[in-house]
Amino acid sequence: MIKRKGHFWFFFVLKEEENDVESVIKTERNKEMGRKKSMNFQTMLLHGKAVRKYSDGATLPPISQSNAFSYDSSEELEKVFQNRAPGYAYSRISNPTVDAFERRINELENGIGAVACSSGMSAVALSMLNILQAGDEVIAGSALFGGNLDLLHDLEAFGITVHFIPTVDTQEIEPFLNTKTKAVFGEVIGNPGLNVMDIQETASFLHERGIPLIVDSTTATPYLVRPIEFGADIVVHSSSKYINGGGNAISGIIIDSGKFAWDVNRYPGMRAYQRYGKYAYLAKLRNGIWRNMGGCLAPMNAYLNVTGMETLGIRMERICQNSLDLAEALCGMEGISVNYPLLKSSPYQKIAERQFHNKGGGILTIRAGTKERAYKLINALQYVKIATNIGDLRTLVIHPASTIYLHSSEEAKAAAGVYDDTIRVSVGIEDSEDLVNDFIRAVESL
Repeated sequence: MIKRKGHFWFFFVLKEEENDVESVIKTERNKEMGRKKSMNFQTMLLHGKAVRKYSDGATLPPISQSNAFSYDSSEELEKVFQNRAPGYAYSRISNPTVDAFERRINELENGIGAVACSSGMSAVALSMLNILQAGDEVIAGSALFGGNLDLLHDLEAFGITVHFIPTVDTQEIEPFLNTKTKAVFGEVIGNPGLNVMDIQETASFLHERGIPLIVDSTTATPYLVRPIEFGADIVVHSSSKYINGGGNAISGIIIDSGKFAWDVNRYPGMRAYQRYGKYAYLAKLRNGIWRNMGGCLAPMNAYLNVTGMETLGIRMERICQNSLDLAEALCGMEGISVNYPLLKSSPYQKIAERQFHNKGGGILTIRAGTKERAYKLINALQYVKIATNIGDLRTLVIHPASTIYLHSSEEAKAAAGVYDDTIRVSVGIEDSEDLVNDFIRAVESL
């Protein structure tokens, strides 16, 4: 029988005669969904089931800045280590503040559990390594964030083959499918290519072939879409970005849908965990590679994420509107071209409107003609910071080709929509009029 404390930190009392895992999960999920239906996004952030009654009436979780947690007896600690009793033993393995963050993100994404990591890159790596071994193959989009591209190439040293495709869609995926294919990975909104994945179509296609879909939803955020509800199996975020919002804490998180049926013949590493039912992926991740590689999230960073994410809804509403205003204002200007999912010129306009409820996210790109013109445009901006992050309160710009794609080949850059004249803009929450005027002045200075 499975009992759960919060959304992820659960413990197992395994008895051969008890096999009512499904009924327990169903009952708890029904209760949870009943509460969720009564709340919209921003209300859920502040009053959802995952928002617990913290000690002393606190409205935020306390920062448990402790490495270890003591118990009254060795027997109690043994049970915690064996996952036979709830509790915390060591902050690399579990921590109350981190647990609070995991539960709240999990509720937003409508998963069965979440595992927080030290960075977004750590989350992406561990989400895949949890199910991969030497000889396996992965299919991934080539229009990915530069760090993700570098990471996927790093997997080759471990005997894992990655096939890169221009866009993560069924036509591009099918030619690379074989018995060794163990996962498909892509970004919901490409950074900075701004290609948009049709999650539902892709997931349905893969599930018919017994393959999970792992998506990086950093640029979309749960405000635009909950990929699990469209069929994605594993969702990862670099929560350092929009979820945190203030640019003050590096972190990542992995959320499991609990819906994928892990065939132990295809995924032999799952064999020892199949007794955990829908929690098999999480149980393996928490008790295996995540725990052993030490990519844990610091309690202070978890706290900063919790405080930041409470304004995610109102921030994203403003960011999306500012992005659309800026894209529309610039798209008719001479000497530049603009890419944004909601523009008529984008091949992804229709799917973005349908999948993201007429929102386009907070990133747009500008092509200025030459690298020199791109630099001149960037340097002429007054209210914009030149920095490598995205999802900040402030509008940030960067020249991707000379920074985050510095180690990529020209072919890889082109596949990701990165050229010498490309400028990536991460739009913030400034007043739209000031932001638009600032960019118009910069473009006119060319």
